[in-house]
Amino acid sequence: MAWTKFPYADTRYRYAGPALADHWQRLHRGDCEPFPDDPAVQEAWRSYHAGDFGQAVESGVACGLAGYNAANKAAAIYANYLETDDRRKCELLLEVAKRCEEVQTKAPADANGWYLHAYALGRYSQSISVAKALAQGLGGKIKHSLTRAIELQPRHADAHTALGAYHAEVIDKVGALVGGMTYGAKKSSGHELLEKALQLNPDSAIARIEFANALVMMYGKAKMKEAERLYREAAGCQPMDAMERLDVEAAKAEMAD
Repeated sequence: MAWTKFPYADTRYRYAGPALADHWQRLHRGDCEPFPDDPAVQEAWRSYHAGDFGQAVESGVACGLAGYNAANKAAAIYANYLETDDRRKCELLLEVAKRCEEVQTKAPADANGWYLHAYALGRYSQSISVAKALAQGLGGKIKHSLTRAIELQPRHADAHTALGAYHAEVIDKVGALVGGMTYGAKKSSGHELLEKALQLNPDSAIARIEFANALVMMYGKAKMKEAERLYREAAGCQPMDAMERLDVEAAKAEMAD
């Protein structure tokens, strides 16, 4: 398939040689991915961070299970931000979910096998409509995978962000009463998870974006000013790689509307 080119290519996002290890902790503060021993897997991650998403998917998959997280994150971020064909976007996200299920079976202690599963299903749900996804039972799968990711890695900021957003999305679509009784979604839980995510990863633009969106979904106009502040902060974050750049540009675009 043809991959849409990352539109903000920057040499600063290319971590050649030892630079990848030197910057790894900051680059992966959100997902707590361990630094890989295999040089081929390192190359897949280099491609991912630089925005060469198609190459990251290809090389990550070629590495087998050890490279799946790089491939899956690349495919999921690409699908969310750069794929313009809705059918292809859904295909990519479902492929990610399928590979994650293989990780869950063969390496069940890998937190990102659970987190990326939930991320892919969450973005897929937004593509087909959250209400339809809930009717298909995807909400329970997403919540279970995110809960498992946090159990395995309590400092997983991105999983906290996603689980907080889950609470907000459910409440927004079915209401607080049904959301709480049927899906265990609560405003207080969503708020706490999103605050925790920012504590764990204070430089994150996406944590601010999702927090802002969640506040509006859960509280409406009463939290609009706080949401606007979070978007301004997200737009001012300094990106370290392609994904973070896409997050920041998304915040800037929202502010411009």
